[in-house]
Amino acid sequence: MTDFYIFQQINQLVGKWAYLDNLGIFFAEYSGYILLILLLSFLFNRSKRKKYKIMVIEALSSAILARLVITSIIRFIYFRPRPFTNYQVNLLLNHRMEGSFPSGHAAFFFALSFVVYFFEKKAGILFLIVSLLMGIARVFVGIHYPSDILGGVFIGFISAWLVNKYLRNYIQKSLINI
Repeated sequence: MTDFYIFQQINQLVGKWAYLDNLGIFFAEYSGYILLILLLSFLFNRSKRKKYKIMVIEALSSAILARLVITSIIRFIYFRPRPFTNYQVNLLLNHRMEGSFPSGHAAFFFALSFVVYFFEKKAGILFLIVSLLMGIARVFVGIHYPSDILGGVFIGFISAWLVNKYLRNYIQKSLINI
């Protein structure tokens, strides 16, 4: 099966049920805000404050690395138009005609989610599920191909792993001085 075929199978569901369209728009556009609020809410846990400060700093650092560095470099080297620029699609969200691969949303939010998973498995699974639903929704609403999302997942994981492996000690030492 090709990437475009899978895209069509998901995107063809637009317009069939209003609740599904609204759910797709919600996950594609707004669920990221919920993840950020949930991430920051960890800082209010007094018993694990230091652990969660490290987690939040790692999560935001890996998300920035994923979205602003790695994704930007790939998009500079390789431009892939969004589905709605080349094909007639069911478009539920307006979006700039910038590069589609990899998904910056998927890279950013999967990086956050993987870091949360490294620290807190149960919360991390919830974050990963919401990120996955966000990725599927961005295909559903017509602004990404499935491989864009998979590329973002991979970049998110690599970013989270790199920050966790190479910056954790630095972050811990920095927090001692705060």
